[in-house]
Amino acid sequence: MTAWIIETISDLGYVGIFLVMLAESLFPPIPSELIIPFAGFAAANGDLNFFAVVATATLGAVVGMLPWYYAGRLFGLARVRWLADKFGRFMAFNAEEIDIAVGWFVRFGPIIVLFGRLVPLIRTLISIPAGLSRMPLPVFLVASSSGALIWNTILTSAGYVLHEHYEVVEVILDPLSYIVLALVVLIYAYRVITWRPSQQAR
Repeated sequence: MTAWIIETISDLGYVGIFLVMLAESLFPPIPSELIIPFAGFAAANGDLNFFAVVATATLGAVVGMLPWYYAGRLFGLARVRWLADKFGRFMAFNAEEIDIAVGWFVRFGPIIVLFGRLVPLIRTLISIPAGLSRMPLPVFLVASSSGALIWNTILTSAGYVLHEHYEVVEVILDPLSYIVLALVVLIYAYRVITWRPSQQAR
């Protein structure tokens, strides 16, 4: 995957950065930790502009978030609540717990989206509850763009500063993806084991 990312950015420049970051937002297994440091390295070499790299990467990430946002919005909270009480053990939530989660998201949604963009795996999935809670699109875009901008600036700067050793960023950050994935799996397993139907479903 690393070779494909490097080749795409090398051949297509900013268009390549946009396309790869678009794919990264749509498909969580593609990590930005591999993409942006190399673009920062290219900027340090003078092949790309640092600020244009950050802007292009952020634009690609934000555009890639929109299908997940609209998927949550179109699917609708009512269907999710029905599924939670019908197949709740597999979803690991019942309808009442989903109402509580959506309530928290309505109240603190922009902050959750902003910081969620900084966490591997979560950065893609966070768009779905934003759509389910019907977060206004302008608010979602501002929060998502802010989080993506912070993350892309950090990674571009790391690749720029480390120069030829930009792959060190991957070595440091890649384990974080596995840690987050392991935590998600453990939490899911715990929720499945302890799941109980909501009052209305009993």
